[in-house]
Amino acid sequence: MTARLSAQIDFLKVADRLKTVERANVLMDLSRPENSAEHSWHLALWALVLEPFAGPDVSVDRAIRMLLLHDLVEIETGDHPIHEETDWQAVERAERAAARRLFGLLPPDQAASFHDLWTEFEADTTPDARYAKMLDRCQPLFQVLCADTPRPDHVDVVRDNLGTGRAAYLASALPEAYAHAMALLDGTPASLDRFTERLPFLVEADKLKTVHRASRLLDDSRYENSAEHSWHIMLYAWVLDEYAVQPVDTDRVLRMLLLHDLVEIDAGDNPIHGNVDHAAQEALEQAAADRLFGLLPPDQGAALRSLWQEFEAAQSPEAVFGKAVDRVQTPIANLENGGGSWVSYRVSMPQLETRVGQPVSRGAPDLWTWLQPQLLDCFTRLGLPV
Repeated sequence: MTARLSAQIDFLKVADRLKTVERANVLMDLSRPENSAEHSWHLALWALVLEPFAGPDVSVDRAIRMLLLHDLVEIETGDHPIHEETDWQAVERAERAAARRLFGLLPPDQAASFHDLWTEFEADTTPDARYAKMLDRCQPLFQVLCADTPRPDHVDVVRDNLGTGRAAYLASALPEAYAHAMALLDGTPASLDRFTERLPFLVEADKLKTVHRASRLLDDSRYENSAEHSWHIMLYAWVLDEYAVQPVDTDRVLRMLLLHDLVEIDAGDNPIHGNVDHAAQEALEQAAADRLFGLLPPDQGAALRSLWQEFEAAQSPEAVFGKAVDRVQTPIANLENGGGSWVSYRVSMPQLETRVGQPVSRGAPDLWTWLQPQLLDCFTRLGLPV
């Protein structure tokens, strides 16, 4: 392994810990607190879907990258709810120190660019940062107000936030969202506009946080869910894009990976080592894509569905690399957590070569060259068939 790849993988492993950072917000079904990794994925989806609200000077793709990174410092500092008494200057100092340490795990060129992008988001002065910050202040409001049964204490926080808090400026910055939030608070009918016609899709997407995968977190504490997985492989694709077998448009890869597992809301996860009727699963996923992307305005729904379909077809350079990244993340986790799904499904090395090795080799062969000997050693130690 080169020193560069070693540093990149170490950073991506540490990033897994964001999945264990709990936020004050809860999922819309009220089943548990939201974590900061799945929150970051959901915000990136908001940035993509609300692209019509971005000004002509905004790069939505840069905003998406900011949102992928914006909460990484919480690995060290934790989440700080806006309604609690807090020394915000101390929090800022702690977060800046955490950013230096975490991004410092990367090779110097990436460390600098990632840190600069995170700092730009925090400063909230550029058009891209203002767009990303606006969504970070807007999305949690609807996480509360569109819940199955909104918690009264959380509704009170939203009301205060819209009245005199950080979200009050949405009245001018994102008036359609502000008006709809106030309508939900007051129980008045909502008007149909370009915000409210997109909100059902964004609300439905919250359900991806409850879809459990066969893979486990690096610390082996629980099964991973498909929303936080989507966030993590977007980060993988960004950090490792130099290993793509063909030059790729990384932003298109990130958009594909942002969307790629949404169909699991209806179709469920399809473990690559499970005994699955692939034709039946594909039919379920196509029907799910029809329903979910059909929640959006027709032009936007068709465009995003087409991007999802491109990923599924795995023919374009971006889709081929995206598929490779989608396959490489879980083995890296399994190497850390004692075998994970390989042990559960009694996977053999030849099966892994076919199901993981082939797509990874097709899209990022250097990653498979690095990964393969580690897998063989792990399978031997675990007594799995080689």
